[in-house]
Amino acid sequence: MKNLGALFIGFIAGLATIFAVRWFIPQKYTFQGVLIDPPAKAMDFSLVDQYGEMFTLSAQHGKINVIFFGYTNCPDICPTTLAMFKNVKAALGDLAAEVNFVMVTVDPERDHPSRLREYLAAFDPSFIGLSGDHHSLTPVWEAYGVYVNHSAGAHADDLLLEHSSRVYLIDQNGQWRLTYPYGMEYEKLVSDIRYLLESNAHQQ
Repeated sequence: MKNLGALFIGFIAGLATIFAVRWFIPQKYTFQGVLIDPPAKAMDFSLVDQYGEMFTLSAQHGKINVIFFGYTNCPDICPTTLAMFKNVKAALGDLAAEVNFVMVTVDPERDHPSRLREYLAAFDPSFIGLSGDHHSLTPVWEAYGVYVNHSAGAHADDLLLEHSSRVYLIDQNGQWRLTYPYGMEYEKLVSDIRYLLESNAHQQ
């Protein structure tokens, strides 16, 4: 019986140790998006926002930038992504002030600043819409692996473009950290953003 008692006490002690380790030692966070490992320096760019001001990525140091590439005449992917951004911002609460939600146009012929301003206002006027000419936009598309099909010729108002649908996350230090496929649950993006913001706060 003494041996059984000792075994029982040892078993309980082992469970307590496992519980203490799992409870008190921080567990490694698992990112919800597709991790860029090691992180890559995000290609810097300067484009005009919907208010006619210059937006430079490298000037956003200290903020997370959540970026996607789309256009205002897009019938499905772009409005769905912007609606997801709206949910992410709402879920972040006060932390949303540390995040830029950015749409870079793939349709510069039609998406002038005034059009982007009107379009984004329907979702959230604080969202950033960036435009420019092909000369300034093409290197950005190429750097982020964005596919755009402009082969259809002249742009009528109802012209639909084929384009990439991924979302890109650039962290507070200008590092390209994650990408997300179209249709990913907004809660997963919220989780990654919260983790990056909290980790950065602990390092300061």
